[in-house]
Amino acid sequence: MIDQIVNISDFVWGGTWNGEEVIPFPPMVIVLLGIGLWMMIGLRFHPILGLGSAFKGLFAGRKGSGAGEISPFAALSTALSGQVGTGNLAGVATAIALGGPGAIFWMWVTALIGMALAFAEGSLAIRFRSQNAEGTYRGGPMTYILMGLGKKWTWLAVLFCIGTLFSAMVTGNSIQANSVADSFGGLFGMEEWMAGLITAIAVFVVIVGGIKSIGSVAEKIVPVMAIAYIVTALLALLLNLGDLPETFVLIFKGAFGFDAAAGGFTGAMIMMAIRAGVARGLFSNEAGQGSTPIAHAVAQTDDPRKQGHMAMLGTFIDTIVICTMTALVMLTVAGDFQLTDPDTGAVTAVAHAWQSDLQGFDMTSGAFAAAFPLPVFGIPIGSLIVSVALILFVFTTLLTWSYYGERAITFLYDRTPGASLKGEKALHMSWRLLWCVIIYVGASQDLTLVWRLGDISNAAMALPNLVALAALSSVVFALAKGDKNAGKTHDVKEVQNLAGAEPPPGAGH
Repeated sequence: MIDQIVNISDFVWGGTWNGEEVIPFPPMVIVLLGIGLWMMIGLRFHPILGLGSAFKGLFAGRKGSGAGEISPFAALSTALSGQVGTGNLAGVATAIALGGPGAIFWMWVTALIGMALAFAEGSLAIRFRSQNAEGTYRGGPMTYILMGLGKKWTWLAVLFCIGTLFSAMVTGNSIQANSVADSFGGLFGMEEWMAGLITAIAVFVVIVGGIKSIGSVAEKIVPVMAIAYIVTALLALLLNLGDLPETFVLIFKGAFGFDAAAGGFTGAMIMMAIRAGVARGLFSNEAGQGSTPIAHAVAQTDDPRKQGHMAMLGTFIDTIVICTMTALVMLTVAGDFQLTDPDTGAVTAVAHAWQSDLQGFDMTSGAFAAAFPLPVFGIPIGSLIVSVALILFVFTTLLTWSYYGERAITFLYDRTPGASLKGEKALHMSWRLLWCVIIYVGASQDLTLVWRLGDISNAAMALPNLVALAALSSVVFALAKGDKNAGKTHDVKEVQNLAGAEPPPGAGH
């Protein structure tokens, strides 16, 4: 089963099957970068040129200035809590293992282009959002598909929700639970099932309160944990400053396929670097995937452009800042590592964690341990810091993705005959309980299986959203110019008139 899942993942992201090229280009890479470039050009590079003003508006976003559920800053923190997770630590290591140091360059490219996609998602999330029968705001791709494109596009919204449920259970839950179990095991020698149980209980305590509770926790934890991790990584790099130039040489040579052993440039090396960088870049920052607009849709603002700025900041912070810090530490810090020859079993000493037998989060942990080797309770302080960071990153990701999955399953339920407000509330509680059960089970699943399923589920969720972004691109371009009411609002209610309550005035508009 794992072999077939690997084949599907390889085809979607690399165009290969059983290790052989089937088509000359990676399908998802072409779609993602193609639509992203279209957005960036149509926006006249506004996501890059407007980055400074976006950061200026960051602190102003701490207070809401319009309708919604949580402040714009809390919405960004919630989105970031879903973005900053395993992908920033284990995912970067996996990208380097699959595509070499050059994968990091293509991860940067994905992030810069992804900022255009993120701006589109964030602005559309505010332009087209709905209220349920109690007046609670909610939205996301399923909503801007219906309200922006019309009822005839319902099939696309349903496809997106199915992809979201798949992605939530795999990338938003199982991969995260698996990683946090490894961290608890490394720190405390804890069994995977126990780590999964503790995490599941802690997550339930927060998500039982819904999006306001999740936003409140994210707003407090995410900025602190991100700054602490960045400072730690910067200290590691300062201690190894002399080796940093060589790291950038490795990244750029690898990105464009220069292979010293082969004596020149190799197309296969370029393709591996692109595939790994784009796939892991998307896994990390989620730009174009359609997850973050679900969080941005509940921001207390009536200005689509401002929330678009918030959304693109999330992509910048996640990949250009945090993922880059992780990558530079792994590629720069030297230590005592080993590489085993798979054919002969011979063990060779290597200088860096990325060249060694270490994989995933162990590679990241090993690099930080080499930077800060002083033991605390028998554990190198570098490993201790990065393990605690992973636990916090994963915890907040589990919170946010539970909401994404809840919104998807609620959308599907609300469009079935006999849907009621009481039934919707029961569905929410059932989903939250199921979410925590999946955490418990996912903590002990095969790592290869869940990571490859993650690549497939990301594509299943991203494709319907990317189609919608392309179809609504003219609206996005107008929103970027300050036209808050750009585009036609189709008179389609995302939420049916649920039994037991009348929709508030303006719901669905």
